Amino acid sequence: MRVHKLTVIAALAAAASLSLTACQNGDDGAAGSGTSSAPSASSSKGAPDQAGSAQPGSAQPGGKGGTAAGKGTAAGTTTPGSGKTAKCRTDDLEIKALDHTIDGDTDGTVAVELKNRSGRDCAISGYAGVDLKTSAGSLSAKRTGEQAPAGVLKKGKTVAFGINYPLNTSGGSGVRITGLVVTPPDETKSVTLPWPGTATLPVTDGSGTPVKVGPIGSAGQGGE
Repeated sequence: MRVHKLTVIAALAAAASLSLTACQNGDDGAAGSGTSSAPSASSSKGAPDQAGSAQPGSAQPGGKGGTAAGKGTAAGTTTPGSGKTAKCRTDDLEIKALDHTIDGDTDGTVAVELKNRSGRDCAISGYAGVDLKTSAGSLSAKRTGEQAPAGVLKKGKTVAFGINYPLNTSGGSGVRITGLVVTPPDETKSVTLPWPGTATLPVTDGSGTPVKVGPIGSAGQGGE
């Protein structure tokens, strides 16, 4: 009888041992499956991390984002030598007229000076519009036809052009000049100036204007 009980106890102990081993193996399998899934979890987290790093990376030189940023900067700035100098506007210029007639000349000369007061360089070339106000009405000057090269008027500098007109040597009263209207090249806004030349023009037969205007620079350039 004692032998039978010992056999039963031994059998139960063996069964318990097998059950415990099975449980441990099950736990080890669960732990193993958790460990293998860890890289998967890490990999899935890596996608948002990489997507998020793309934005900081856009500021790095050589990246696509960096190239786009470079284009944005270039669009907002002017590369030296790539742009054109803005033309001189009427409001950019201080304009005055001076008598430049030399004794002994058969024609009178008025020089019109244009000083750049804009605070920046500006481009000016061609012919200014010139009209004389007279007692007989407005008289438009005719261009001389001289070459009018393009030029840049530095800030604070002066350029001039000449107006030539016939002197009244007829002894008569002639046509009285009351003012000078100047319109800078490529502009529509004019300025009216006092006429600094002789007071009258000789009366003509009306076959053409006796007043001629030269291009910008034809009367020399001032140093101011």
